Amino acid sequence: MGDSRNRAAEIVRPLIRVRQVREFLDVPITAAEMDAIADAARWSGSSQNSQPWRLITIRCADTIRRIAEALPPNARALRTAPAAVAVVLPDEQGHAVSHAYDEGRLTERILIAATFLGLGEGVSWVPTENRPAIGEILGVPAGRFIRTIVAIGHPTEDAKKPKDALGQARLPRSEVVLEERWPKT
Repeated sequence: MGDSRNRAAEIVRPLIRVRQVREFLDVPITAAEMDAIADAARWSGSSQNSQPWRLITIRCADTIRRIAEALPPNARALRTAPAAVAVVLPDEQGHAVSHAYDEGRLTERILIAATFLGLGEGVSWVPTENRPAIGEILGVPAGRFIRTIVAIGHPTEDAKKPKDALGQARLPRSEVVLEERWPKT
């Protein structure tokens, strides 16, 4: 049993290494890398295969800086990112939950694809009050909005360093993973 658990853990280990990055080197991202990330994202699953998203890939430094300036400080990853992907969603009544779920799945795919390419990535959330400004910068038509922008780049050495001590980044497995049912208290 131990060997099969070890093998299974090794197979999924690359997924465990996906993490947020907030500082990037001034090294461009290639068109091939952006294409690979966008293609991995567009193959994400969605509710009823609706594929409600559209992706805007951005490699123009001026555009990324304008976006960063239009957002609150928590979008700091965009200040140094050489590339980004904006997730555009339709503003449709009655679909907010399913679109948010689909957006989360798509965003995670972007993070995984970037990690597999040896890149770093950081998710920036666009608050409701900032959406019109971001939409204007990126030419988003009426009836659509951007809530998530993923910064992509080569992480700095500081950004690669763990933020927590070894074994402290996540709650212990025993607190998070329950088998078969919730334990009796």
